[in-house]
Amino acid sequence: MGLGGCIILIAVGAILTFATDWDMQGVNLDLVGIIFMIVGLIGVTTFSSIYRRRRVVVPPAAPGVVDDPAAHHHRGGYSDGYGV
Repeated sequence: MGLGGCIILIAVGAILTFATDWDMQGVNLDLVGIIFMIVGLIGVTTFSSIYRRRRVVVPPAAPGVVDDPAAHHHRGGYSDGYGV
């Protein structure tokens, strides 16, 4: 059940509790509405805690290896030790 389902449960529970005055034999609609609202609130808190935990914060990238041109000694021709 997603966040939308939890909000719908809260809304339906509030409607059953505060906006209706039906009398059904064997069913207390006020209690059913309160139960819907509580279940919806539990769902919202659970969804938000799971969503917060699932969100991954990527740390900033570490600086890469800097290529230092002074570290490279370029020798021209065959003076690199082979054949001289």
